[in-house]
Amino acid sequence: MKSLISLLAFLILLSVSIIKPQEKNKGVFAEPKPGFYQEIKKGIDEFNNPTKEKKKSFKLDFTGMNYPQSKEEFKYFWHNDPVSQGQTGTCWSFSTTSFFESEVYRLTGKKVVLSPIFTAYWEYVEKVKEFVCTRGKSIVEEGSEANAVTRIYKIYGAVPATVCPGLLPGQQYHDHSDMVKEIQAYLQNVKTTNAWNEDEVVAVTKSILNHYLGVPPTEVVVDGKKYTPKEYLNNYLKLNVDDYVDVLSYMQQPYWKQVEYEVPDNWWHNKDYYNVPLDDFMNVVKNAIKNGYTLAIGGDVSEAGYDSWTKCAIVPTFDIPTEYIDENSRQFRFSNETTTDDHGIHLIGYEELDGKTWFLIKDSGAGSRNTGDKGYYFYHEDYVKLKIMDFMVHKDMFKDYFSKFSQ
Repeated sequence: MKSLISLLAFLILLSVSIIKPQEKNKGVFAEPKPGFYQEIKKGIDEFNNPTKEKKKSFKLDFTGMNYPQSKEEFKYFWHNDPVSQGQTGTCWSFSTTSFFESEVYRLTGKKVVLSPIFTAYWEYVEKVKEFVCTRGKSIVEEGSEANAVTRIYKIYGAVPATVCPGLLPGQQYHDHSDMVKEIQAYLQNVKTTNAWNEDEVVAVTKSILNHYLGVPPTEVVVDGKKYTPKEYLNNYLKLNVDDYVDVLSYMQQPYWKQVEYEVPDNWWHNKDYYNVPLDDFMNVVKNAIKNGYTLAIGGDVSEAGYDSWTKCAIVPTFDIPTEYIDENSRQFRFSNETTTDDHGIHLIGYEELDGKTWFLIKDSGAGSRNTGDKGYYFYHEDYVKLKIMDFMVHKDMFKDYFSKFSQ
């Protein structure tokens, strides 16, 4: 009897399986959906990191003011289109590279696009060498000065931007933050372990730089001819970097002497800056740009009258009236560090408005791209007089002053 029942059960199962075979399941790709865990995480994050009230900054009200509206109002001189420095502190290289591109055109008529990253690469290497030489006392950061470019050009030469873009495949904007952190972490270990072998430290640093920026070229081909970077600088660009001077104006060191610009970004303590009185400083700036010579300039860009949406840099009267802007007010701000060595930019043009000179500025910083003429600012002469600390220009625009310097 049991055998008969088992047989019947088997036959029933067999018939069911024959009549209706099991359906196969299918898989699909699905976007993850937020669940209750996300609510938990949000609540925890809000408790641990409560939203801080945004602090408003006190800014100049530009309403009703007469200021430039477009770069086309200015008389300006040849320059390449502005490019972004991305999330880097290499404004010094971008601005001075732009300056030398304009100089090549002024001197030879050649339109070239040079690599600011090639210069920055070798500047990192030089900083690391000094770090080893000083047993860790010299800083290794992203910043530097305009005359770092001339120094690097002398040692390593220059190359076109096409052969040293400094961007990884698919990378749209420059970003040196992780690279610098990695270099600094390595150097801290060098300091901790007293591993002061310069060749080894430089080799490791280069391997880090190569990963993030690419390997710098040792030769370039232009118009079918091969050049080393130094040959490209000297024979193709025909740039003599000894033809350029750096000019400074502050009271903390004697005028009419070559002095050190005492800021952290002058990490190699360069003492070649020609220190001149403020009126002479402004006269050279105006005379240079009005005679077709552009300038690489540097100074403070964090004031109430500095606005990326109007693209203007103005000194408000509530800061200091025009008639009180002089050497003392300039030095006072530098000494109390309300004027700092923030940013390097390229002065490329000018216009006269209401009896004052405005300067057209080419800028690689992000703020210059917020609106309007992307990559440009308009600086009032008072702003330059109070807040711009130094500039680089061709020596021809400084020739009347050399005789005043005592050696």
